[in-house]
Amino acid sequence: MRTLDVNRYALSVIVAAMLAGCGAGSNTRFSPSPAGPSTTLRMTTAERTRPDVGLLYSFGGASGDGHYPDASLINVNGTLYGTTLGGGANGDGTVFAITTSGTETVLHSFGGSGDGANPLASLINVKGTLYGTTVSGGANGDGTVFAIATSGAETVLYSFKGGSRDGENPYASLINVNGKLYGTTLYGGKYGNGTVFAITTSGKETVLHGFGRSGDSANPLASLINANGTLYGTTLGGGANGDGTVFAITTSGSETVLYSFKGGSGDGENPYASLIKVNGTLYGMTWIGGANGDGTVFAITTSGSETVLYSFKGGSGDGENPYASLINVDGKLYGTTTEGGANGGGTVFAISTSGTETVLHSFKGRQGGGDKPYASLIKVNRRLYGTTYAGGANGCGIAFSLTP
Repeated sequence: MRTLDVNRYALSVIVAAMLAGCGAGSNTRFSPSPAGPSTTLRMTTAERTRPDVGLLYSFGGASGDGHYPDASLINVNGTLYGTTLGGGANGDGTVFAITTSGTETVLHSFGGSGDGANPLASLINVKGTLYGTTVSGGANGDGTVFAIATSGAETVLYSFKGGSRDGENPYASLINVNGKLYGTTLYGGKYGNGTVFAITTSGKETVLHGFGRSGDSANPLASLINANGTLYGTTLGGGANGDGTVFAITTSGSETVLYSFKGGSGDGENPYASLIKVNGTLYGMTWIGGANGDGTVFAITTSGSETVLYSFKGGSGDGENPYASLINVDGKLYGTTTEGGANGGGTVFAISTSGTETVLHSFKGRQGGGDKPYASLIKVNRRLYGTTYAGGANGCGIAFSLTP
């Protein structure tokens, strides 16, 4: 289990850990893997804990392929699109497309003069154009918002400036609210602890809120969600106890801290994941805290009343340290943990809204299987699809599917 000190050094360590080990050592830029052409692989007997889990693709086998798919996939007309944190022609990450049968194509390699670098966030689809963020790169090195066609033509819409007047380092995905895009940056802004921003699809950006005044939220890593016209989100730190918050913000920028996590054995702390709304209640997860210190699943009303539904136990019998958001499939919640499980490589789990949890799959880890799923799942037809940031035949991550 990893603990978090919410500052630049701690987050840079996490990113460096994500980037290490795919033929690049501790270097955060990559050389193409010498492992030969990428192939569609089948799950090994040792990897399989359910007969309906399949390994679609192992990243990093071909020259110029992406490394480390940290973000969730999205479905556009039956094709899945995603990003990788590293790899590609310039070592700064990629946008890729992959079929549900496992055929992958690199659409764009980040890097080069003025381009973004190292996308940690998922893409979103707005009228057939994909939009996303990169955590670094751009004109000022502080990250970008970009648009990309499904054919691969990419445009940098905005380069963050950082400092007290603008955000920097957007880790989270964008959301579309009535044709305008909203997002968060981890750092920058008036108090240096991140921002909420709005941006048009033509690239005009406005900072709506700067986090970090006394008692306020600080350092948002997760995407926002729209619930009846109000935006809700989580922050890693800040709040009354310094353990992170759930907040609400209007599209005009009026922000309210709904809940301050307490940490310790009685509550979660440091939520990395976005919230989801199910029948009027918000659900989310915290990276650590809870009865066993391994993270929690929680429910919270839009007025700020929070309940811990489940405390992860870790070890071989349960997952620990959930990073990604939950998804709702027919009233049941599904998610991933980055660690724990039978092989230590993380898990896929299901949990009821009353808190009954079941481990559906344990990843094998670095021994040829998937390792550490940082991304949320998505549902396409009757199957769930996801990625792990590491593991696979080349150590650079996998795409997988399973039946819920």
